[in-house]
Amino acid sequence: MKLVKAALMGALLSVSGPLTAMAQDLVLSSWLPPRHPVVINAIKPWAKQVKEVTEGRVNVRVLAKPLGSPPAHFDMARDGVADITYGLHSFTKDDRFKKARIGQFSFLGDDAVKSSEAFWTVYNDKLDAREEHKGTHLLGLFMHGPGLFHNNKTAINKLEDFSGLKIRVPGGYIPDLLKGYGVEPVFMSSGEIYEKLSRGVVDGVTITYEAITSFKLTDYVTNTTIFPGGLYNTTWFLVMNEDKWNGISEADRKAIEGISGMAFAELVGKAWNDADAKAIGAMEKAGIKIAPAPDAVVDSVRARAAELEGAWADSLGGDYDGRAALESFRSMTGVGK
Repeated sequence: MKLVKAALMGALLSVSGPLTAMAQDLVLSSWLPPRHPVVINAIKPWAKQVKEVTEGRVNVRVLAKPLGSPPAHFDMARDGVADITYGLHSFTKDDRFKKARIGQFSFLGDDAVKSSEAFWTVYNDKLDAREEHKGTHLLGLFMHGPGLFHNNKTAINKLEDFSGLKIRVPGGYIPDLLKGYGVEPVFMSSGEIYEKLSRGVVDGVTITYEAITSFKLTDYVTNTTIFPGGLYNTTWFLVMNEDKWNGISEADRKAIEGISGMAFAELVGKAWNDADAKAIGAMEKAGIKIAPAPDAVVDSVRARAAELEGAWADSLGGDYDGRAALESFRSMTGVGK
């Protein structure tokens, strides 16, 4: 009988051992084009790092096609439709990410690494980022390079040149800014831009250098206007379903945290910086005129931006000091207001 029990115990151990060591396979829904520089140089490398630092116990599979529309991606992670997602805070049209707007204002920074690191630090430390991402585990926060104003109608030499243009916007702060100059903002996600711009539904876009080449827009833009520190920016999240996160061992969660957060901000920021630098050459080769906004235009935008920043800061209530948070942000990026 003892021999039988010993044999049974051995059999159970031989089965349970491999089961406990089985990898946790997680699905990351990715909606940017599969060859987008952020997917190739940030999302996929991060997924590979997860497998490496957990010694194969956690495996992240990046999907070639998304499980839903870009604006749905936060809810998809929260609700368990996907295990991990990324996306823009401004694609969510309700007010749940109000404090994330700190990274969407004008004149914040020209370097995506510094901006992403500042966003991760200040949003977490001063504006309770994790509470705004409730229902998920927050893995990363990041920003792209400076947002620019592109159009195919006119160079922006004076404020009046904005008037009457229909311009694609990513939501958030930038439509509020542009409406003050007679621009008609048209919200759409990145994947819709090519069709709308090529068909003349819009006259231009607010987007990065990189996006002009990534989304094949060089034939439909003639003028690009740049602002010191960016006309605007967009803020992004990388999140995991909370139950999936809690199902990972404590040791592996710690290992994943080590390659996320600030480390991921640097990784994705560098991917965007490199893509922007490459895109500038392609834009110039395509004949797109890239020019700084005249001082009078910059000064007007600066004044209007300050009003919008103040209104945002006041809307946060007494528990959060938005003005101090913005000051800390710009101190980290080295760009004066």
